[in-house]
Amino acid sequence: MRIGIAADHAGFALKNELAGLLTGEGHEVRDFGALRLDPDDDYPDYVVPLARAVALGEVERGIAICGSGVGASVAANKIPRIRAALIGDVYSSGQGVEDDDMNVICLGGRVIGLDLARDLVRAFLSARFRGEDRFRRRLAKITELEKGDK
Repeated sequence: MRIGIAADHAGFALKNELAGLLTGEGHEVRDFGALRLDPDDDYPDYVVPLARAVALGEVERGIAICGSGVGASVAANKIPRIRAALIGDVYSSGQGVEDDDMNVICLGGRVIGLDLARDLVRAFLSARFRGEDRFRRRLAKITELEKGDK
């Protein structure tokens, strides 16, 4: 799978660990930065290009990491066609894809460890959107919201 990954300074170490694990598992990983540790960098500078690449189909899924994961989630969700969520449990990691067609997982580099992050990412990547009518109906409502206030 083609996966994009991005993080600011607070998620830098976790990003690099996950990118190595995913590459080792045979995934094609595109790193949107940060490419060096800079304590003054800003997560939108990396997360927004990642989200745009997911929205355009340049990568199939995205992993966005900042200190808590909240800022990464907020930034990613500003891009149309992105369905990003801050995830901290394995159930939501898979269910978010299956029911809500989540295409970007957001993680907190300061609040979860590598083992949990690995499990979350694996559940996210192995899940598939179920596409049932009720899920498609809900996503259509979200798509309408992205078109602007009505």
